[in-house]
Amino acid sequence: PEATEKTALEKEWAEYCGVKHCIVTNSGTSAMHACVAGVGVETGDEVIVPAFTFWATAQAVLCQNAIPVFVDIEPVGYNIDPAKIEEKITDRTKAIIVVHAHGLPCDMDEINAVAKKHGLKVLEDAAHAHGAVYKGKKAGNLGDMGMFSLNGTKNLPGGEGGFVTTNDPDYYEKARLTCMFGEKTVPKENIRPYDAYTMGNNYRPVEMTCAFVRSQLKRLDEYNAKRLVNVKYLSDELGKIDGIITPVDPSDRTNAYHIYRLMLDPRAAGYPDVDPGDFRWAVQNALFAEGVPVMEWHSFPVPGQSIFQKLDAYGKGCPWNCGHARQGIKYDSNDYPETQEMFAASFVLYNMYASNGLELMKYYVDAFHKVFDNLDDIATDPKYYKRVRASV
Repeated sequence: PEATEKTALEKEWAEYCGVKHCIVTNSGTSAMHACVAGVGVETGDEVIVPAFTFWATAQAVLCQNAIPVFVDIEPVGYNIDPAKIEEKITDRTKAIIVVHAHGLPCDMDEINAVAKKHGLKVLEDAAHAHGAVYKGKKAGNLGDMGMFSLNGTKNLPGGEGGFVTTNDPDYYEKARLTCMFGEKTVPKENIRPYDAYTMGNNYRPVEMTCAFVRSQLKRLDEYNAKRLVNVKYLSDELGKIDGIITPVDPSDRTNAYHIYRLMLDPRAAGYPDVDPGDFRWAVQNALFAEGVPVMEWHSFPVPGQSIFQKLDAYGKGCPWNCGHARQGIKYDSNDYPETQEMFAASFVLYNMYASNGLELMKYYVDAFHKVFDNLDDIATDPKYYKRVRASV
């Protein structure tokens, strides 16, 4: 049967991003895998990945029996640091995955320049960046291929799903094979040959999801604009409080603000002897009590996760001990100090999205003032340092 909603959504998202080709998938994770496969990453190849991301970014590399090589983030913006990429490139490096963390586009000019110098492909993980803009171009059109998530929490929600974007017809076809059992496209009047040309999966979406996302796409720019109103108010007001560092907003790009992260500085708040991690948790726990949904979004660098410490993804040490892979690769969280510092001293604040408005944002600001007005009772009391999960 014809997937008319899927076909229409692919056309509409391609037009929205300004690209020639789009594939709708059943998740952002499958879309990321399709991108990695699309540019030809193979067994033993290495792919640069930021140390701060959802682990599915690196998982997509492992799905091709390739090796993730991690790079630390910038101290502001929390995106991959372009200045640290080149030192991680080897003769096996095939691609760089950039993650537009929380919706802020990466420094793409610098990253693309490094990639061009070394003949590498650039893949965008834009799971947080629907509608984000870098120097006049939309996320998803800033590298060789891009992916998006349509998870129910995202700026463009579909319950679950994903997009692949590219301007290259060969990458598009390779990604499409990955999403459709490795089978080539045949004209609809022809009989399906059921002939797999390569490894592939069933990454197809359902029509109901595509229809729903098409309706949501009509509202995306409006809803993103409402997020920016909420964020501007929060940053303007919270930025007046000593010890709170609000997100950066470079003038050459537009942040989609899927997530709003605040960094805390005990020295600026007047508590130089308090550990930054303890200070963060003291403030976070006090805000919990006021009903403010501040919490963690991950808690340590991806290379510190168990799969990378064990060096075993598929059993028998694969793909790291594969004969095609460079031997001796190890992962140590201490190699990513900026990522560690960010996790220790920051938390994220949710509910920026429409239909929440300034009334709720003002409540949050009042709660922050209440907590910071009582720091003498909070910041130095170890009972507030307890690492707990948000319950609001």
